[in-house]
Amino acid sequence: MTNKGHLFVISGPSGVGKSTIIARILEQRPELLYSISYTSRPKRGQERDGVDYHFISEAMFKARIDAGKLTEWAEVHGHLYGTSATFIEKSLTEGNDVVLDIDVEGAKKLLSKYPEAISIFVVPPTMKELQERLSGRKTDSPDAVERRFKNARAEMAQVHFYDHVLVNDDLAEVVLKLDLIIDGLVKSPQTDDTVKSSRCKARES
Repeated sequence: MTNKGHLFVISGPSGVGKSTIIARILEQRPELLYSISYTSRPKRGQERDGVDYHFISEAMFKARIDAGKLTEWAEVHGHLYGTSATFIEKSLTEGNDVVLDIDVEGAKKLLSKYPEAISIFVVPPTMKELQERLSGRKTDSPDAVERRFKNARAEMAQVHFYDHVLVNDDLAEVVLKLDLIIDGLVKSPQTDDTVKSSRCKARES
């Protein structure tokens, strides 16, 4: 019988470096599957459909919600983002470990359905550095940067909800810490049942 896979939910404010961290861990661990989110927002720069996101219209996104095809979804910065229910269930049933990059609200919804998932929140070294990163991306207007920074503060107020918090002040170090988190669970699947009940109680309180 195939052991069920694990979910690793990674969240953090815009500009904190989640995409880079995830790309690096996927390079180091090719056995991990990455859950490609659906979104109603337009592509940015060199983004590729089916690689960075599944880019669909808002109408198509809402049709997926109505059909129950998304295990979680949320509106972030004026656009819709969601996770494929079929992909998650199929991957876990086949014994694959899955990494997800989703916002705080989406993470809460997903963790209510999969309380055994491991949740990780990435934070910047300082809020000043995060603001500099957001301003330096040159992809948003000053007003958009300010909105993202304001949202970042609100998201970071939810950090207590997560199992692990990683400070992204050194890429190699934070990737190593993430690798150890994954390694610890993957090599000790028997611990799942013992931690599941305590996490459920903590999230319900």
